[in-house]
Amino acid sequence: MAVVTQPMLTVEEMRAAALESRREILKMIFDAGSGHTGGSLSEIDILIALYFGVLRYDPDAPDWPERDRFILSKGHASPGFYVTLARAGYFPSSELSSYRKTDGLLQGHAHPITPGVEMNSGSLGMGLSFALGHALAARLDGRKYRVFALLGDGECQEGEVWEAAMSAAHHGADNLTAIIDRNRIQNDRFTDEVMTLEPLADRWRDFGWNVISCDGHEHADVLHALSAAADGGPTVIIADTVKGKGVSFMENNPGFHGRAPTADEYEAALKELA
Repeated sequence: MAVVTQPMLTVEEMRAAALESRREILKMIFDAGSGHTGGSLSEIDILIALYFGVLRYDPDAPDWPERDRFILSKGHASPGFYVTLARAGYFPSSELSSYRKTDGLLQGHAHPITPGVEMNSGSLGMGLSFALGHALAARLDGRKYRVFALLGDGECQEGEVWEAAMSAAHHGADNLTAIIDRNRIQNDRFTDEVMTLEPLADRWRDFGWNVISCDGHEHADVLHALSAAADGGPTVIIADTVKGKGVSFMENNPGFHGRAPTADEYEAALKELA
């Protein structure tokens, strides 16, 4: 079995990695002059726990057939994903400077030209269907890999998400885990202002899914949820998060959904993340 090039991290090491990753996310977006700040900061603890505590993969062989699959359905939050892939060894961290540059390795929305990216996820709502396809393919091919998909909570207003949820339950896709980055903000406003999602857990249960809730910024809690998901499925983990987590003036602020910080904001943010 292929393995990660570095050992799995302890919870304390995950906290340190997440802090450094937040600084790298901000630098990427600031240097590019654009990018989705808030959602990248809310997802990073989930990604660190997943890639350095759960997933089976080999960055030297991205197409290893037995690899676990991760699908970033909320593809605009690519900075957090790219920082994680670089840390996992899929490409040098120096490539982070190519973010959003023409012909660069790291496009604004996640794209399979980037090693470690499974799906071009620009349009929201498609990721769970794609992940379900991979999960069912594993069954057909007699493989044991698991499939994880990270969705935004605003994305859960898309009808295709619920079509995929119904289909996954029908087919008993017990190797599929959906993770919802429940930061309660979509684009320029709060999710409840657009379309209420609650009772979100009950809705997933009604669609036949095992439901687990966790604190999306506590690595031990995320790891426990991911471990519990292996006991049955399909499983959805509703991860309670804060958009813009780690930078006080970005937290719970819809204004930082899709814009880069100014020079003053960037310096202030780095001081908070020191």
